[in-house]
Amino acid sequence: MTAAPTRAYLGIGSNLGDRLGYLQLAVDGLAATDGVTVVAVSAVYETDPVGPEQPDYLNAVVALDTTLTPQALLAVGQALEAEAERVRQERFGPRTLDVDVVLFGDQTVDEPDLQIPHPRWRERDFVLAPLADLGYPGVEPRDWTGVRSTGLTLRVP
Repeated sequence: MTAAPTRAYLGIGSNLGDRLGYLQLAVDGLAATDGVTVVAVSAVYETDPVGPEQPDYLNAVVALDTTLTPQALLAVGQALEAEAERVRQERFGPRTLDVDVVLFGDQTVDEPDLQIPHPRWRERDFVLAPLADLGYPGVEPRDWTGVRSTGLTLRVP
């Protein structure tokens, strides 16, 4: 018997190299993963960085249904970051690709390498604006701080 799928929301971001290309790599990689169905992808936003001085980000949120565990979904995201040749040098530093499990159904996870809901998701307009695009309950469109519409979209495979 297969477990019922869980709706999860992943934040994706990039501020180095082909930013839009790296976001599309994430969406394509998620869609190609057994146990993952990409349901929707928000619009792409350009956002001010959080942390040290660095280039602006492109950010989006991916809504997906999955039969994977939260840890397995985290591993998929980390594999996609590795495929994008992400280098982890400093906290909140620049990156080719960042994939965060923001929400996973109504589950709460509190482990050293994974916290769900993401501990700062309600403080990050670069997550809230795309969630509002996707009609996430309780997140209403408003003026977002440091978040600019790009008119760009990602392909849902």
